[in-house]
Amino acid sequence: MNKAELKDVELRLIAELMKNCRRSDRELAKAIGVSQPTVSRFLSKLKKMGYFQEFVLIPNFQKLGYKIMALTFVKTKKGFKPETVEKALKIGEEIFQKGPFEMVMAERGTGFGHDAVTISYHQDYSSFRKFLEWIKQFDFLDLENLDAFLIDLEDKVHYRSLTFQTMAKHVLKLGSKQKFE
Repeated sequence: MNKAELKDVELRLIAELMKNCRRSDRELAKAIGVSQPTVSRFLSKLKKMGYFQEFVLIPNFQKLGYKIMALTFVKTKKGFKPETVEKALKIGEEIFQKGPFEMVMAERGTGFGHDAVTISYHQDYSSFRKFLEWIKQFDFLDLENLDAFLIDLEDKVHYRSLTFQTMAKHVLKLGSKQKFE
């Protein structure tokens, strides 16, 4: 089943969970206009089918002591060959098993002449510099360049902080568009 095959009520359930996943099945049922057993059944089905990666809250990282959010763009000389990907995955597994780590996302992709991007949170600029040095130590990446976009979490003005409220609305919009296409 792909997104196009999801029922409208299933899309509404996903959207409600994206807004706040801590609500009970009863509260979710009321929000989308179905019975509590229907919500429980759909949740079980959607979990089994892999529609949920995890149920988490998004904290205020500044209040937790982080001052910088960094988007680090990685440019390799030869791209990500299968053996490079294998090594990176193995190292990633080892790192995350050891304990806390400031990188919350690392993905291959394309854009701005780069091959990958990471998102990380840091207590200060020094911790961010150490993070860059850590990335540079991996010779197998054959790095050409690292570029970063740093977000000051202590800035008084934030245009749109990390949230899934807007994305939840977008999911519903896409679901209703498919009915008419």
